[in-house]
Amino acid sequence: MSAELSASDGPRVLVLGAAGQLGVELQHCFAGQNPLVAADREVADLGVPEQIRAIVRRVQPHVILNAAAWTAVDRAEAEPARAAAINARAPRILAEEARACNALLVHYSTDYVFDGSKTEPWTEDDAPHPLNVYGAGKLEGEEAIRSAGGRYLIFRTSWVYAPHGKNFLLTMLRLGRERDRIAVVDDQFGAPTTALALARATRTIVDGVLAGNCGDTSDWAGLYHMTCAGSTSWCGFAQAIFARAGELLEGHPPEVLPIPSSDYPTPAKRPRNSVLSNSRLKARFGVELPTWESALDEALATLSART
Repeated sequence: MSAELSASDGPRVLVLGAAGQLGVELQHCFAGQNPLVAADREVADLGVPEQIRAIVRRVQPHVILNAAAWTAVDRAEAEPARAAAINARAPRILAEEARACNALLVHYSTDYVFDGSKTEPWTEDDAPHPLNVYGAGKLEGEEAIRSAGGRYLIFRTSWVYAPHGKNFLLTMLRLGRERDRIAVVDDQFGAPTTALALARATRTIVDGVLAGNCGDTSDWAGLYHMTCAGSTSWCGFAQAIFARAGELLEGHPPEVLPIPSSDYPTPAKRPRNSVLSNSRLKARFGVELPTWESALDEALATLSART
């Protein structure tokens, strides 16, 4: 889809990946006060450089929110060239175009740039070492944006989901209605993060930057971790979903069976620990995302209101 510019005096905002989980929430959070163009893959395929350049040059945005990405982690192992085009090369082109029109580029990366070997939360200063094609491509995209310079923010996040789209939450609810028992990996740890929490935090930070409240570009441009607070395993996440889902399950919640990753092999290797430290985000912008449990409650409440 592509939205026309609204009649507003605010900064022009271009949302890429508009049909995705985060893209939808960014549109909601940035709607109203800003003229906004929302483009999905049919309008701007990030695998096609000419389309990326064309839409940025047509819109001449003040802010580019790049929520588009290749997120099929396992499929990336079989289609590395396509994944790299979207996750690695497209960010470089966006950064170049953003710098040419002096736009603020906001880009989202992943906890999967790390190998999971650390027991404490990962910081922005830790050396990345991705275990899979997806993580390697996202890391290359980060580095391309940093090399281009200009006005940019890179937000690394994790385990993103929403009350819409395709994600772990909706998959668990579907399986919970179909099965009495569900086996879920219990030795991979991270922070489930809602797209809505990401979008709200992004809006707060972007507003502060544009208002000049964050200092010069050299004071705020860079890489930040942005996840909901706390951590859990995939199994713990599933158990929390079923404990809170109520009528959404249409019956009794299923039994959740914890299993090791070795019992659920996947084409792409995942990090054991991908919990990210958000201390730099709080220190620089004064922004904290909610706990993953409270964000889950809000997502489930949204789903319940629709039934």
